[in-house]
Amino acid sequence: MAKQRTTTSRSASKTTTRSTQPRSQGKAFHVEFLNQAQKLAWNAFEQHDVLFLLGPAGCGKTHLACAFALSEVLAKKKERIFLTRPILEAGESLGFLPGELADKVDPYMRPMQDCIDKCIGVDTPQRERIERIMEVAPLAYMRGRTFDDAVCIFDEAQNATYKHLKLFLTRFGQNSKIIITGDPRQSDLPGDRVPLMDVVQRLENLQGIGVVRFKHSSIVRHPLVASIIEQLEREEE
Repeated sequence: MAKQRTTTSRSASKTTTRSTQPRSQGKAFHVEFLNQAQKLAWNAFEQHDVLFLLGPAGCGKTHLACAFALSEVLAKKKERIFLTRPILEAGESLGFLPGELADKVDPYMRPMQDCIDKCIGVDTPQRERIERIMEVAPLAYMRGRTFDDAVCIFDEAQNATYKHLKLFLTRFGQNSKIIITGDPRQSDLPGDRVPLMDVVQRLENLQGIGVVRFKHSSIVRHPLVASIIEQLEREEE
């Protein structure tokens, strides 16, 4: 069973999820939750085929999504992991970026790879297995594909267009789960509308779709991060 640690300090809810090495007995993957929001999100993974994790930077959304994907594969409930993120900052299609495909997308996928490193290490048998079944799936090459027996993670979705989100949501097949993470307050798209929120509003009442909204109190990075975000957003408003 995953264990939850509770403390009385203000920064108690601002500690990242901790993962231990997969165990040979019981569940194949163990995660220790350090705040109630993380536990709520993990339970939501089990209950929904499509889950949106929304909230400010530093809540552990990406880490939780990757940890859940790892747990599903290591427990042999799923066979594949697919990772994607919007490639927005360059302002160009992948074909115009230098290097092979892996070189083009690696800087964007590095945060998810870092989360996986923290969960199961870099040079471990578990990591070797995950490397064999994990695929980076850029949106530019996703049309026409179907992801069966997989956990599909769409990270930083606040920078995705409506077409990107619709494309991704219609890719998953039998025995698969989709996890979409995003911080609506940090979209780099032009204009005030965030397509991610339009999609959530239209879909959240459908059976099989869940939405978990993190608050500033769930930030898991340095305790000062929550204060910085709260102050900046207060000034923006």
